[in-house]
Amino acid sequence: MKKSIKIVETVLRDGHQSLAATRMRTEQMLPILEEMDQAGYYALECWGGATFDACLRYLNEDPWERLRQIRSVVKNTKLLMLLRGQNLLGYHNYPDDVVDAFIQKAVENGIDIFRIFDALNDVRNLETAIRAVKKYGAHAQGTLCYTISEVHTDAYYFNLVDQLLDLGVDSICLKDMAGILTPARAYSLVTGIKARTDLPVDIHTHATAGISEMTYLKAVEAGADIIDTAISPFSGGTSQPATESLHISLDELGYDDGLDTPLLEKIADYFAPIRDEFLEEGTINPKVMQTEPRALLYQVPGGMLSNLLSQLTEAGQEDKYDAVLKEVPRVREDLGFPPLVTPLSQMVGTQAVMNVLTGERYKMVPKEIKDYVKGLYGKSPAPIASDIRQQIIGQEEVLEGRPADRLDPGLEAARQESQDFAQSEEDVLSYVAFPAQAEHFLRKRQDPWYDVPVQNVSIEM
Repeated sequence: MKKSIKIVETVLRDGHQSLAATRMRTEQMLPILEEMDQAGYYALECWGGATFDACLRYLNEDPWERLRQIRSVVKNTKLLMLLRGQNLLGYHNYPDDVVDAFIQKAVENGIDIFRIFDALNDVRNLETAIRAVKKYGAHAQGTLCYTISEVHTDAYYFNLVDQLLDLGVDSICLKDMAGILTPARAYSLVTGIKARTDLPVDIHTHATAGISEMTYLKAVEAGADIIDTAISPFSGGTSQPATESLHISLDELGYDDGLDTPLLEKIADYFAPIRDEFLEEGTINPKVMQTEPRALLYQVPGGMLSNLLSQLTEAGQEDKYDAVLKEVPRVREDLGFPPLVTPLSQMVGTQAVMNVLTGERYKMVPKEIKDYVKGLYGKSPAPIASDIRQQIIGQEEVLEGRPADRLDPGLEAARQESQDFAQSEEDVLSYVAFPAQAEHFLRKRQDPWYDVPVQNVSIEM
């Protein structure tokens, strides 16, 4: 009798976020959704992460309408979103009332599973979101952001698991955003997690460093219940390993993933020309599709690699790429070894770029880094050295406690501020998450002649 393994398909979110800067449009997704719904996936990851920002900022789309359209077609398969805990889909903490309302609307519009993470693995930043997901009857997947440092031991992760279990999560996700989870470490961590709980364990990694298939195999052998893959045209490089390849390999090893091989081929055939279009227009930089073993040294997520290259290219400083890669782990150590995941990946990456381009470390420091050092994002995994703290914030106070406890309720104020252009509670929540981008989009929706100002480019990692 075959053992069971479940597959989460990422092409509708992380697959194109990692390779194509989240530029896939809803109209490119809709024609294949019926086949994807019939293919046997456990879940389709289709929302969250950078998709919300990209819809409003670049694609002139309503992210809520995207979700509703996907849900209208996908009847049998669970829909999964990536939620940044108290950060929701943005880059800072939001008040508890906003978090609760956002999750309520996400459930109403079609999300079944919330993969909830905090960039610092500060469980205090997950509490409100997990409570809200449970309150509204959806599945709360508690997430461990995987990284490597002197403090990120197996015991560190097992302690996080225990805290998530205390909060009542429905499953555990080990999220390896940089593709640096080695096969041996995957086996060790999954074995330890499964010894603590009977809840499903989902492993998420990236193919960046060239070890992802081996990592998945050892994780599955250790008892992982779910793995994340991307259909082949949007697989490999900084994305996930290919769905079809793992499906065939695991089947021969005695695992039943429930997937339909002919339908997978049809799905791949559909997405291949979309990938080719992105390559031809330059949306996909071929470098992000290459294997990058240096990720194991620098622990830089694939999306961050592509964005750093993009930033430097735009500045005419592409030759500084290697220097910036070497500076990233130094900055990360200075800041207490934060995992490189949104928003910390953007912040650490930007600081590394500034350090290299100015030729003087911390001569220029973004406000976000200062806020992080002050404790506004949560507790750093390791203490920040006093000399680094002094250099960045001087004698300013370092705050203790859960960051969101300092925030006043924000939903009613947002309703008042957006009443001229928001037509629904979803519109209000879009405005709360991305005020400028949402206002421009919503005003343009009301009045096609509205002149949208030139918007700043966001950093997607």
